[in-house]
Amino acid sequence: MKQIFWFLTVLVCVSGYAQKPVTAVKKEFTSEALNQKMMTLDGEKITIAEVLKSHEGKVLIIDFWASWCRDCILALPKTEEIKNRFPEVEFVYFSLDRTFDQWKKGLDKYEIAGQKNYWFDEGWKNNFNNYVELNWVPRFMVINQQGKIADYYAISPEDPELLETLRRLTTK
Repeated sequence: MKQIFWFLTVLVCVSGYAQKPVTAVKKEFTSEALNQKMMTLDGEKITIAEVLKSHEGKVLIIDFWASWCRDCILALPKTEEIKNRFPEVEFVYFSLDRTFDQWKKGLDKYEIAGQKNYWFDEGWKNNFNNYVELNWVPRFMVINQQGKIADYYAISPEDPELLETLRRLTTK
């Protein structure tokens, strides 16, 4: 009886913190989502639209991460493998760290300060993250050359669908 009680307790706790499935796979962004502002390392505000426009014509991976997230840190070497395997694919890192200082220290600690990095200074709940139903990190999203969403939901850089999407988009 005691084992059943503990099993049910663990099951309830785990299901309460598990990733919730997305309600619909989206293929493009709304203007409200694109107008969401983020902060650069220089302390400047930039919209998601401006970030995407700077990668126009390229395949882009958005890596949602945080320096406090163990799984995010463990995924960083795998993202390096993707960069080596698909050198034409560009990366941006969207941070969900709680403070600017925590974010900056994480960039230095994990040696990604030289990459394209942005921070959601308004926190986790914002127009962009709400639109893409961000409920867990790490999460990866592939954007095609036209700025449309090619792979909406991957929680690992080793996700077979993510890798197939990259192969398809980069094969000429």
